[in-house]
Amino acid sequence: MAQSSGIILRLGTRGSPLALAQARMVREGLAKAHGFDPERIAIEVIRTSGDRIQDRPLAEAGGKGLFTKELEEALIGGAIDLAVHSSKDMPTVLPPGLVLSTFLRREDPRDAFISRKASSIAALPRGATVGTASLRRQAMLLRLRPDLVVVPLRGNVETRLRRLDEGVADATLLALAGLKRLGLADTATAILDTEEFLPAVGQGAIGIELRADDNRTRDLLAPINHVATATALAAERAFLAVLDGSCRTPIGGHATIAKGKLRFRGMIVKPDGSEAFETVREGKAADAEALGADAGAELKGRAGPDFFAEL
Repeated sequence: MAQSSGIILRLGTRGSPLALAQARMVREGLAKAHGFDPERIAIEVIRTSGDRIQDRPLAEAGGKGLFTKELEEALIGGAIDLAVHSSKDMPTVLPPGLVLSTFLRREDPRDAFISRKASSIAALPRGATVGTASLRRQAMLLRLRPDLVVVPLRGNVETRLRRLDEGVADATLLALAGLKRLGLADTATAILDTEEFLPAVGQGAIGIELRADDNRTRDLLAPINHVATATALAAERAFLAVLDGSCRTPIGGHATIAKGKLRFRGMIVKPDGSEAFETVREGKAADAEALGADAGAELKGRAGPDFFAEL
């Protein structure tokens, strides 16, 4: 870089330990790619509505945008140059003038089962309680074990683990990627296979949002963009967009890329786990968005307009 000192970029992030860990990953990746001191990227902590609202499920409070709204307002207002997100928190429709331009290499997308009382979901006693605020996790859990009782469990990763120790629930489910980034992977009792427990769209992927007309920031980010992850996310987010997915709808979707080919699996589940529809698409990675959208259209047609009516 021609500049030798001073702040080059202002990075916006939520303030949880996981969000800050992810922000530092982006900062360190940029610094390494361009050969400058990481301290020249300022990290601005922005408290979001999702962080403030802890007394009720996100679906009741307004859905995914609660974790992005204030960050996006800071972007639009010019207070920051880029916002670092967990991709699974991102709504499918972004505010005008903003784009998700960059994704780091995806971490393990699977969910982790954590319990002090059982070695697996199958081993939980009948009527056991599982804490989660995710409708997807609730629906997929009840699909496997309709006898279990789901109780609300909000807060950052450390808070949820502590509440589990306090006996608020017999078990919980968390993203393995987050546990790994926090150095807490050893807290996982079991890892759930994606064939049995489909991840959320974008799970495990760090996404970076910026102003669409900010070519300088886009160029700085280009070297850290992981193309295969970006391609997989294009399929997953297209699937979600067709289904109008949010925190109010139990939807799972996961794409993998190998040798220029994409495989996508998507599923929608009733919140009580009583009914589910799933589909698979395989094709050229270059057709990722079209494949995801087609999968979404198929499930939307098969399920009918009343599938999520109670929501």
